[in-house]
Amino acid sequence: MSKRPARFDQVIPTIVPHDAVSHHTFEVQRVLRSLGFRSDIYAIHPAAEVRHLVRPFDELLDDPSERWLLYQASIGSEAVDGLLASKAPLVVNYHNITPARYVERWMPVLEDEVRQGRRQMAELAGRTTLGIGVSAYNARELEQWGYAETAVARLIIDRSNFETAPDGPALNRLRAQRRGRDWLFVGQMLPHKSHHDLVAAFAAYVAAYDAEARLHLVGRTPCEPYRLAVEKLIAELGLSAQVELTGPIPAGALAAYYEGCDVFVCCSDHEGLGAPLLEAMQRGLPVVAFEQAAVGETVGDGGVLLRGKEPALVAAAVERVLSDRELRRQLVERGRKRAACYTPGRARQELVSAIEQLFE
Repeated sequence: MSKRPARFDQVIPTIVPHDAVSHHTFEVQRVLRSLGFRSDIYAIHPAAEVRHLVRPFDELLDDPSERWLLYQASIGSEAVDGLLASKAPLVVNYHNITPARYVERWMPVLEDEVRQGRRQMAELAGRTTLGIGVSAYNARELEQWGYAETAVARLIIDRSNFETAPDGPALNRLRAQRRGRDWLFVGQMLPHKSHHDLVAAFAAYVAAYDAEARLHLVGRTPCEPYRLAVEKLIAELGLSAQVELTGPIPAGALAAYYEGCDVFVCCSDHEGLGAPLLEAMQRGLPVVAFEQAAVGETVGDGGVLLRGKEPALVAAAVERVLSDRELRRQLVERGRKRAACYTPGRARQELVSAIEQLFE
């Protein structure tokens, strides 16, 4: 049993508004303080909007106070050198780092960062008292890297996307333009999200089942080469009038897409959790998803999970969901129950249990 410290501080490479890992970090600070610890957040690259809420990482390195540290790991960072040199007991909260093979062709800079990040995760294993995964999938990766003690404490999710009311004009526009079935996917347009596979599946669906269907791709497009490649594929398939790339949109508009579409389809190759899957299920949108990485764990029995993502297979699965009313009803019911398992209260309690076990 370890001695309970007065301080339990966090380290995060970058902290910004409206980001899942950043939101989780602020929530973890509240949990640590509720347990009686003094707790600050040390960041190397804080956004201007939140700089007043955190402290510079250099201050931590210069402060000899006794403390435990909790590192929020989601990318490679120069912070790891300081953590390796520190004598403070360490907990690593792992949010998953995309394997380089998924991004190396498209984003050389990100490739370097994720290679560094996954290498650093292995380096930290011998230095870490407890590795916490935000999913069981992440915890298994920690075990593969040699973390002796692991736990699962789910991401403390920002529920605003679950609870915001749909924007009326956006929902009316979607409904007015509707001619066939509407597919939805929400996520950054990055190579491992596999928008190209989703577009190919949608093309198969249009050809076989619904010539007037539409596909809505919602999310930022941070990788210009990949976005251009996806747009070229859409044009080559003759689908430019039926596939919409929205870019980032406000929460109300996002809620309108969840409300106004018929099915959420995910062909992603790599998800450490997949918050939009939960958002879709919470909103009553049936889910069809490729069962890869943490997707199966997240969706559970709340959606249709596919072992492959060949275009004809995905298209047929979507058609089954959209044409079978009883199946759709069951998926909506089970999906809402599944999403309810990921409440902030439950996630906080899992974290409390993991932290308290350190000092029993």
